Amino acid sequence: MKAKILCSSTLCCVVSLLTSPSLLAQDLSKYRTFSLGASLASVLKRTDQKLADAKVVHGRPALIQEVTWWPPTSSGPSLPFDGVEQLLFSFYNGELYKISVDYDRTSTEGLTAEDIVRSISTKYGPATSITAEAVPAPNDRYEMKQKNVASWEDAQYSFNLVRSTFTDHFELVIYSKRVNADVEVAIAQAAKLEEQEGPKREAERQKKDADDLELTRQRNRKAFRP
Repeated sequence: MKAKILCSSTLCCVVSLLTSPSLLAQDLSKYRTFSLGASLASVLKRTDQKLADAKVVHGRPALIQEVTWWPPTSSGPSLPFDGVEQLLFSFYNGELYKISVDYDRTSTEGLTAEDIVRSISTKYGPATSITAEAVPAPNDRYEMKQKNVASWEDAQYSFNLVRSTFTDHFELVIYSKRVNADVEVAIAQAAKLEEQEGPKREAERQKKDADDLELTRQRNRKAFRP
């Protein structure tokens, strides 16, 4: 009987440990108060912005938009976005699929890549991959805009710490793997459409410029008195 009770107690302890929040994998779809999959309207409301603030990157074959937000600064106690300079939200057909976080230089000054990785790991667990620091070749210095420092991934999401090769700033890039794959296909198709329709649009633009110039010429002919 005692053996059964001891076994049962041990099993309960193991289950409790395994289901402890600190041991469960963190939700990589969330960054502070934002979640991937949120609608454009909800993000605009959360950041106190309007639809006009959403930049259209591509309109066809899919609607791809971006919204940039600079969190308000304050000299008070730590805020939900303390240390963040700006966030870039990317949307695919109205769905938030990527969040890019640019940290303020003063908040990360003096910190090493290991310091940042350790800080993120306290929230999201150990990194699934860490890229060793490498000295770029002279010819590659201006070709790479970002270099990956560490990644936290699961089957659905990718959470990446990157470093700008130009400014040396640390950034976070969080995205949905499934939607990001769709976006890459849509961007490639949009580029192909622009290439195919470019000559036609250029001809239409030149014709409009010529028509506008002719209208101005006719108006000035009637009004001009030397």
